[in-house]
Amino acid sequence: MSGSDLPVGGTGGGTGERTGGGSNSGRPLIGITTYYQQAAWGVWEGAAALIPGTYVDAVAAAGGSPVLLPPVGTETAVLDVLDGLITAGGTDVDPAVYGHEPHPLTVSQPLRDAHDLALTNAALEKGVPLLAICRGAQILNVALGGTLIQHLPDVRPEANYQPAPGVFGEVRFSTAPGSIIGSLLGAEASAPCYHHQGIAELGRGLRVTAEAPVGTVEAIEAVGGGWVLGVQFHPEQNPGDLRLFEGFIAEASRGRAERGRTLGRIERSATRRDGVRPGTLRPDTEAAANREGVHW
Repeated sequence: MSGSDLPVGGTGGGTGERTGGGSNSGRPLIGITTYYQQAAWGVWEGAAALIPGTYVDAVAAAGGSPVLLPPVGTETAVLDVLDGLITAGGTDVDPAVYGHEPHPLTVSQPLRDAHDLALTNAALEKGVPLLAICRGAQILNVALGGTLIQHLPDVRPEANYQPAPGVFGEVRFSTAPGSIIGSLLGAEASAPCYHHQGIAELGRGLRVTAEAPVGTVEAIEAVGGGWVLGVQFHPEQNPGDLRLFEGFIAEASRGRAERGRTLGRIERSATRRDGVRPGTLRPDTEAAANREGVHW
């Protein structure tokens, strides 16, 4: 695969309100959802929170600091101190979530579904930049009321995106003008892929921004603005082309810097008014923001 062909991110701005976030210095903090299942490491075997290293490597190489978010003890308030969220690939979404009966080949993890759906909805509400990869794109669609095709070969026999177990395929697709993905890739691109499900009915407030020749949806984005991109493919599998991650992390960095400037104004104002020493206010102090009339 040619690195220049692979799809990558874009630009935009979050529209939701947030009460936290980092300062205007340092790497942006990027949350990544994970598996929680049996695994082996060294001489040990047991339940583990894990994610393929390609995700954390891509985030770090693009300038971010990865923060793993296992589907245990889920707390959406973590997004108040994160600068971006990646919902990673994995098992199928439970069809019960979107009101369908399971296909014989559907394999799901309800614990992870609940975790990823909660974080996705919170990220959309708070305006946190969101990069949803493969299963993550399906979660994004379902979170907004959409549905999924549970086994693509049933409806499109030529749509084979899993050449063999553990072997990534390649998909070519066209992109929509005026989209995040299109602004970076132009009219056509290709990427590694590995999935047997896909987007069916589109969720509320979403639009299709990339599509394969056979009709498979390869990217979705929010209609109302903000950096929200769901991709059905696996950009983390091509470390030679980090443009999608770089675009995503650039947006996370912009938001981090803006929140840092806002907090600085709050602290300076509080110091003048109340004698509060700069640097002692909590980043998520809504009272201070409200006194200053700051809208996050």
